[in-house]
Amino acid sequence: MKNNTNNQTLTAMKYSFLSIIMLAMLITACRPSNEVSRIDPGTTTDLSGRWNDTDARLVAEEMISDALTKPWLNQFSRNNQKPPVLILGNVRNESMEHIDTEVFTKEMERAFVNSGSVTVVANSEERSQIRDERMDQQTNASFETTKKMAQELGADFMMIGNINSIVDEAIDSRTLAVFYTVNLELVNVETNQKVWIGNKKIKKLIERRNYRG
Repeated sequence: MKNNTNNQTLTAMKYSFLSIIMLAMLITACRPSNEVSRIDPGTTTDLSGRWNDTDARLVAEEMISDALTKPWLNQFSRNNQKPPVLILGNVRNESMEHIDTEVFTKEMERAFVNSGSVTVVANSEERSQIRDERMDQQTNASFETTKKMAQELGADFMMIGNINSIVDEAIDSRTLAVFYTVNLELVNVETNQKVWIGNKKIKKLIERRNYRG
């Protein structure tokens, strides 16, 4: 009797162990799996049809090339014997999507600075942090290392602009045409004169093959 009881107990334990393994395998199989691959940041990836990093890169490249080759730059440098000082203002997103305009404006700042032809100063948000630091130095830093007040470099030009979009959708909602237009301007801070206006247009055709209305 005792052997039969032991055998039954062992059999029950085996079935229980196998059940646990099968349950674990089932749970693992049901979990969503993600495959991640690292690709070149310059690779074009259009997954949703919405504004993406490729669009931002195209805007930055064209705007940089245009701004650095137009007459305003040489005229100012020749007349003043120094590079123009530029500050980044507000680039408004007036489209129907969430678009971080800083993605391409920061690229433009980088290109301006690295070109050596344009001097870029901190924007209003950045200046606030720097002014706090400079104020703190007046009290806490040594006399030899304290940075002076009222020595900021004034900007000659401010870059402002906007981004807008138009969506044209088919009646069955299977096809969309999305048109983006990005406008950037350089405005003389003293005279309000617009010395450069850049524009980049992007148009996308989106076909929803498996769309169910």
